Amino acid sequence: MARFSFRLPDIGEGISEAEIVAWHVAIGDRVEEDARLADMMTDKATVEMESPVAGVVIGLAGEPGDSIPIGSTLVVIETEEETESDTVVAENPGVEVATDATPACLTPPEGEDASPDPTRTPAEAGAQSGDAGEESATPATTITDAGPRPAPGNEEGRDHKHPILASPAVRARARDLGIDLAQVRTEGDRIRHADLDAHLRYGQAQGYHAPHASRARDDETVKVIGMRRRIADNMAASKRHIPHFSYVDEVEVTALEALRADLNANRGDRPKLTLLPLFIAALCRTLPDFPMLNARYDDEAGVITRHGCVHLGMATQTDAGLMVPVIRDAQDKNVWQLAAEIVRLAEAARTGKARSDELSGGTITVTSLGPLGGVATTPVINRPEVAIIGPNCIVERPVFVDDGRGGDAIRRAKLMNVSISCDHRVVDGWDAASFVQALKKLLETPVLLFAD
Repeated sequence: MARFSFRLPDIGEGISEAEIVAWHVAIGDRVEEDARLADMMTDKATVEMESPVAGVVIGLAGEPGDSIPIGSTLVVIETEEETESDTVVAENPGVEVATDATPACLTPPEGEDASPDPTRTPAEAGAQSGDAGEESATPATTITDAGPRPAPGNEEGRDHKHPILASPAVRARARDLGIDLAQVRTEGDRIRHADLDAHLRYGQAQGYHAPHASRARDDETVKVIGMRRRIADNMAASKRHIPHFSYVDEVEVTALEALRADLNANRGDRPKLTLLPLFIAALCRTLPDFPMLNARYDDEAGVITRHGCVHLGMATQTDAGLMVPVIRDAQDKNVWQLAAEIVRLAEAARTGKARSDELSGGTITVTSLGPLGGVATTPVINRPEVAIIGPNCIVERPVFVDDGRGGDAIRRAKLMNVSISCDHRVVDGWDAASFVQALKKLLETPVLLFAD
């Protein structure tokens, strides 16, 4: 037997450390070569670490949320053959690793379970990937309620020494309904949804279950790590350093929506247009006259850089949190190219495949809540940019118009608010209002988007 010390490689230029986002192994697990060990985060990119050898995990350096220096020991693996690294050195002060015959790294006190966090066990992972009910292909999860008791009317059919068996979906449903699984009758060894249904119908009459109008949930403590911590730090820094101000104006988009419908009806094999590509096209047409908005401010150096190209950040919601992939040279793309790039970058961000260069270098950001929209927003600036802008929801309302005879007429119109937040150190209120007014003219007369 030999010990292999897997050291954290250099996974990003200029990176001195990386944060542990999640472990995919636990002490005692056997891993094969190229098996996933951990997810590590640098800046906004998450990288999977894979095992270069096969063996048994005997040491882990840190917990999710801990930062590990590049080159320090991340995982210790006991192998059956001699490897190039058969000694373990703790380069990371404060992080324990195995150094003798006993797996010492993150080993729980005697008597405690050494298995990984329940949220990462295969059974729980199966439950998260889809609540298929009791017929799921994953093995039934063993559920033990405090003080196992036989179900009423089934005392002879259940061995007191054996735990109660139920699938994750059944357990979750019972928890939500406030049902004690030990009180549920079952014909076999495993509790099913049908048994819960029968308990709800007949159990209450026998005093086994009291329905609740609402049920309080237990408090939950969630550690802020990974992408969520990056977002928290960035938002706090932005609000701490930037004096924000916001401006909102109403835009009629009746003609723009009609144009969008016509373009989609004749798009062929091109991507379907949403409002966003047209909005970005109008934004790129307007920015050259307002260079102070397409800028980045280095407040430490006291330098404002006004950019000639529009590298447009696109706020994107993902399961890991808010990410901002960047459309490079958006001013050179037509609406179809913008639509394709929006889809590509959003998918890359949501699946964790966005490259580091696709998540940095923006000069102005667009944020949109899509169908949620809202009446108005006051978005937080993506520092060191100086402005963030976005459309809100479209609503139909009656508006007064000139009837051509000196009177008024009423017609139906599609209206939308546009919200912008600016850095008041760089952008004055007059500039922001003038910019939105110019953008409004293009959005209300969309044929200008296609005029030279």
